Amino acid sequence: MTTDTETGPERNTRPSDYPAAIMPMLAYEDGVAAIKFLGAAFGFTERMRLTADDGSIGHAELALGDAVIALATPQGIGYESPKHHREHCTSAMRWTEQPWVINGVMIYVDDVDAHAERARAAGAKLLSEPEDQPYGVRSYRVEDAEGHRWMFSQHLHDTKPEDWGATTP
Repeated sequence: MTTDTETGPERNTRPSDYPAAIMPMLAYEDGVAAIKFLGAAFGFTERMRLTADDGSIGHAELALGDAVIALATPQGIGYESPKHHREHCTSAMRWTEQPWVINGVMIYVDDVDAHAERARAAGAKLLSEPEDQPYGVRSYRVEDAEGHRWMFSQHLHDTKPEDWGATTP
């Protein structure tokens, strides 16, 4: 069974057990450890796991509410996490001097303050404390154990883009 969603001239068709037509895919040096960390720090639950012959993660899917992400440990390419990459790359070091999420994932949660405390207690590096934003959300930024950046937000109220300085086509 498939689920169809109109998106303009094209349709996104996906399996019925996928709540969205988009799923971020992240690489981790140690996918097994990442699954444990993402569960403890951010509350993800494991949906499925494909383990490679060497015990690494070939493909896994984790859910948080109706958000689903995929992760794996790339084999044979010498993959290094953002955390390790910035140890020798000047540009990557410079990017991480800012608390912003660069090439990260944003997920809505019900209670962003409690979520931030859970992440902190599990050893996640908070880049910013929960703060109300002019576009109707309360959010914080955080880095996971391998240096991937995340933003978790809580919807507070609907706000028109024009009311906070954005434009719409």
